[in-house]
Amino acid sequence: MADLSFLDWPFLDDAHRSLATELDAWASRELPPVCGGAHDDVDAICRALVRKLGEGGWLRYAVPAAYGGVTEKLDVRSLCLIRETLARHEGIADFAFAMQGLGSGAISLYGSEAQKAAYLPAVADGSKIAAFALSEPNAGSDVAAMQTAFGYKDGALVLNGGKTWISNGGIADFYTLFARDADNPAKISAAIVDAGTPGFEIAERIETIAPHPLATLLFADCAIAESRRLGEPGRGMGMALGTLDVFRTTVGAAALGFARRALDEATDRALTREMFGGTLAELPSAQQQLAEMALDVDAAALLIYRAAWTRDTRKDRVTREAAMAKLYATDHAQQVIDKAVQLFGGLGVKKGMKVEELYREIRALRIYEGASEVQKVVIARQHLADHQDRTGT
Repeated sequence: MADLSFLDWPFLDDAHRSLATELDAWASRELPPVCGGAHDDVDAICRALVRKLGEGGWLRYAVPAAYGGVTEKLDVRSLCLIRETLARHEGIADFAFAMQGLGSGAISLYGSEAQKAAYLPAVADGSKIAAFALSEPNAGSDVAAMQTAFGYKDGALVLNGGKTWISNGGIADFYTLFARDADNPAKISAAIVDAGTPGFEIAERIETIAPHPLATLLFADCAIAESRRLGEPGRGMGMALGTLDVFRTTVGAAALGFARRALDEATDRALTREMFGGTLAELPSAQQQLAEMALDVDAAALLIYRAAWTRDTRKDRVTREAAMAKLYATDHAQQVIDKAVQLFGGLGVKKGMKVEELYREIRALRIYEGASEVQKVVIARQHLADHQDRTGT
């Protein structure tokens, strides 16, 4: 059983503690029937998980209370607790929850009342699947290289170009999409694009080492009603970064969930594996590995819940804190899981073993929503700016 002593930390309140314990019990009971066995039809599993999470009421944490949510505004600590807990149980369940939040996050933060009413209640009950469409073939970490553009014709936005590495691509009911403004190419705008809109097609489904629904999207003279424009023209970059500022910390939380599960699996293995007349846990080399794993888990948790608490209670932007949490938690979860695989020996790379699954699941988290190298640049720039503000140098 996972160590839940962190729930007593002052970053969290009683509502968060109840959320974590109730979700843990629900996940233990409800997820195995959906996620058990081979993930041969990942689309069907993700659709089923969104329905299940909606029925359980957990997707209500992904939208504000006015539109079917639980909290008045998005509560990052709740999002982190949910992602950590789901990831510890089933990585694909974390994915299903996370994309409901990220895909609709810009609508929650910047949408009109009509847009919020049209989309957010359906996100909360699981009847609509959301997606976030920012990356392009030559514009991943370098968002400024984006080429997809909105034009204008007969009072509508006309979209041309493509997006790739889009999570929930092919199964989403709507996509929050960012593209250049044809009248002002230096600016990026945003819109909500419904699946099935003429001129929009799924060009390719992308298979990865940890199966998730991913796709490349193409747009050819795709007409989108002006009412689907999100926020003001030319403000898309700020909306994209503001959305990521909320959800980036939760990526670290998912990594933390993977790391906690790996530590639990490795600890159980060490205590029961007989070696050299004793158990693996009695060997100094194994103890060193477990010590380093436990240290990395606690350090990541402190950074994650510090960032989430700061966002919820102190300030709207936590660029530095979120980048630190995401960078440390994802990079060190990779190390924790690698050590777990090593402690399992040959079984660690056998398909069907949990640590082998975790090894595949963790790798993408160091890339998406800002690669580790990008997070270091973000942290350094914010550190330098904060120092100059304090010292005047």
